[in-house]
Amino acid sequence: MQISITRRVLCSSMMVLGAAVLAGCSMFSSPNPRFDPAPLTEYAPGVSASVSWSANIGSGGGSGFAPQVVGESVYAATPNGSVTKVDLATGAIRWQASAGTALSAGVGSDGQITAVAAPDGTVIAFDDQGAEKWRAKASSEVNIPPAVGSGVVVVRSSDYRIQALDANTGEVLWNVQRPGPALALKANMRMILIEGLLISGLPNGKFIAIDARSGSVQWEGTISVSKGATDLERISDVVGQPQTQGALLCGVSYQGRMACFDVSQGGRLLWQQPFSSTTGMTTDSQQAYASNQRSVVYAFALGDGHELWKQDALRNRALSGPAVVPQGLAVGDLEGYVHFLSRTDGHLLGRVQVGGGAIVSPLTATTRGVLVQTGNGSLVLIGVN
Repeated sequence: MQISITRRVLCSSMMVLGAAVLAGCSMFSSPNPRFDPAPLTEYAPGVSASVSWSANIGSGGGSGFAPQVVGESVYAATPNGSVTKVDLATGAIRWQASAGTALSAGVGSDGQITAVAAPDGTVIAFDDQGAEKWRAKASSEVNIPPAVGSGVVVVRSSDYRIQALDANTGEVLWNVQRPGPALALKANMRMILIEGLLISGLPNGKFIAIDARSGSVQWEGTISVSKGATDLERISDVVGQPQTQGALLCGVSYQGRMACFDVSQGGRLLWQQPFSSTTGMTTDSQQAYASNQRSVVYAFALGDGHELWKQDALRNRALSGPAVVPQGLAVGDLEGYVHFLSRTDGHLLGRVQVGGGAIVSPLTATTRGVLVQTGNGSLVLIGVN
């Protein structure tokens, strides 16, 4: 999982969640065998998965880094400041640039502007030849990849402020801030831009939808409500990337719930299920998928949220954010394996090792397979048949 928590506002030290919360993470050892990663088991292969290509995109990885696919191009960044454009079909590097500083998050791209962020809140934008276009300053540290589109670059900083910068100049266009909890996760989170709306999860267990050009808040919805007597117990961050399927908008929180809203009815809550995830969820047209803190994978019916199946063969293997491909559901683990599960009943279909240590970045589904950004600065495409 590699999750930490940060104290609002601008506290530079990151704390690690207690062993009881992080049971099963590779960075901890426990005398209790029920927290040990499940051993890899034999299975009847149901898919053929292999590495199509691998590209060196820099050095390092982390929760703030995930590739962005735009058409047949992949944009990616690494903590050492490298920003790269890669051909999705072949893995050939189209350009590689340096931010000239360490990075805390990246990338966001619309195929014209590619943006990354540095630990001091500096946002750096590149054009699509890899030349630096501008630099601007967010209100505080940015640990979530920027969202780029509709003429803006949007960042969410550690003081819970969402800011939009003009994509051409870096000028601040608007900012929206909501009160947040004393503690928040440092985990995989993403914002999305869709039909001119910026949609983001918040550390207070809510979704927010903002007009990308004007900064006008269009809607807020509650996924979960904080509970508990301590700041640690009250952490209820929305994690992963907001998921849309037609009129549905879905998300999941830590120590909270999975929920889906019907945006055609003003964002009415359609269903919710008690759930706790640290890596987020994904959906297809029929089902929602996520793994819990113990890396047990669940599938829920998208229409009403009832549980369809669960798979515990990968328990405590610190699974990454999932990705849906036509052949199944893909998840990465703490040893650099990518596992494929049946979307029908969750049984294991296949696995392939990509190396590079634990897979922390969420997997990315593409038309050509599954993209994996590894912990050692490689970008790998897995072809699946």
